[in-house]
Amino acid sequence: MNTEAMQIAEQFDSAAQQREAATFGMWIFLATELMFFGPLFFGYLYGRTHFGEAFGAASRHTDIALGTINTTVLLTSSAAIASAAAARRLGATRLAMRLLFVTAALGTLFLVLKGIEYRHEWQEHLVPGLRFSFAPQYTDGAEIFFFLYFVLTGLHAVHLCAGIVLTLFFALHLRRENLLFANEEKIEIAALYWHFVDVVWIFLYPMLYLIERAGG
Repeated sequence: MNTEAMQIAEQFDSAAQQREAATFGMWIFLATELMFFGPLFFGYLYGRTHFGEAFGAASRHTDIALGTINTTVLLTSSAAIASAAAARRLGATRLAMRLLFVTAALGTLFLVLKGIEYRHEWQEHLVPGLRFSFAPQYTDGAEIFFFLYFVLTGLHAVHLCAGIVLTLFFALHLRRENLLFANEEKIEIAALYWHFVDVVWIFLYPMLYLIERAGG
């Protein structure tokens, strides 16, 4: 029995059919994940339309330097995991393993930088409900902004942690030469999840860091 046949579950007629089913299943899962972010995005839209000036003022208190660096880090990680999936597909398992480790390392770097941001915001009393302090005319709207900021970025960080665990899991299997388990299909699905997490951040970055930034 060849390796490909061993990877095909009995309910599928071919590896291609199994891959399509797995990919479709991941898309369904990602669609359900949007249910976590959707209401928060609508809440943000409401706040942006009703507290526009306060949201703009609050956004200017976010650390745009760290936010931009983290955006670059995540875009680089997406390139790394896409390259890892391509390398696994071509049979370059050692390269795929290294690229998965690079992806996990970049994800971890993102979390470290985000933790530094959180510390700065804690020191500046920008955590809602915990001695929140802001310009009096913007306090209510700014507190809503930072509530959404912490919930959205915190939820994103939880998803990123799951992605890091997933990439390390497959990287370690490749390191142990467990090629049957860490096959190209599963790594491509892991890459799809990682790209989803990155796309969420691509929306969060301008929403949280760039509002009226040029204006002051």
